[in-house]
Formats: sequence, structure tokens, C-alpha cells
Amino acid sequence: MTAPSSDEPSNGWQSATPTPSGPAPGYRYGGFWVRFVAVLIDGIALSLISLAITPLFGPSFQTVGTEIQPNYAANAVSTLLGLVYFIGFWAWRGQTVGMMPFGLQVVRADDGTKIDWVRGLLRYVGFIISTIPLFLGLIWAAFDGRKQGWHDKIAGTVVVRPA
Repeated sequence: MTAPSSDEPSNGWQSATPTPSGPAPGYRYGGFWVRFVAVLIDGIALSLISLAITPLFGPSFQTVGTEIQPNYAANAVSTLLGLVYFIGFWAWRGQTVGMMPFGLQVVRADDGTKIDWVRGLLRYVGFIISTIPLFLGLIWAAFDGRKQGWHDKIAGTVVVRPA
């Protein structure tokens, strides 16, 4: 079908209206670089917390005779700390400490509401999966139209910030 000229009747054909570029009025998708900086801040915060707590369980590695072996208790505490940190902040506030300075929030992709802890757990597992192939799942957000990494797609979430 061709576009009608100005002297032809419309025939019900109309030009396509532009789709909104953001997730909702007043918001836009959180871009790759701002999310990258937020994750760096989270890494620093989590490292400081871990450095304060894990010495109670001993060093991460210990020497037994001539072998260096992992301290499973200290590593388990550190892993559990990361799990509680990310899932807890995503479910409680919709944002981690690193996301706060930029106004970034994790919301459900389908309706824009806050995520619950189950979706947060799914996003965290997706985050781990996204890092395995050389961080490709995280880098994916730089090229995706909705700025979703694999972890966002797995959990059905998007990261938004005020426009």
C-alpha cells in the first residue's frame, strides 16, 4: 500500500506513530556504562563488608602442610553475603547501594512494578550465568534496545532511571 497524497482520501491508512523510546513517561532505560559504574560501586561495598565479616571464619585460603587449600566456611560466607546483598536490595528497595547515586531501579519488564525476592533470586542466578562466557551476558545490555542483559531477560526485568 502506498501513502495517500494530500488530495486523495485517507482510506483508513495512517502513518505509523512513533513508539516511545523509554519504558514509561518520565523514565528511560539504564544504559550500559552507568550500570557498569553501579556494579563497580557494589563490588567495592560488598568487598568492604566481606573484609569485615569473613575474618571471623578465617582466611579464604589456608596452608595445610605444603598445600594451599580453600577455607570453605569463609568462602561460603562471602558467597552468601553477595546473594543476600543483591537479592535483598533488589527486593527491598529495587536498587543496590551502587544504583542509588544514579537513580537506577530494577523493575518488572511487564508492568514496571518492584520485583520480589523470587524474581531477585532468578536475576542473581542469571547474573552469574551472564558472567561465565567472558561477561558476554552483561555486555549484551550495551546493544539491546531495552538495555537488558541476559540476567534481565531471564528474570523478566529492566533497569530504569528518571529521564
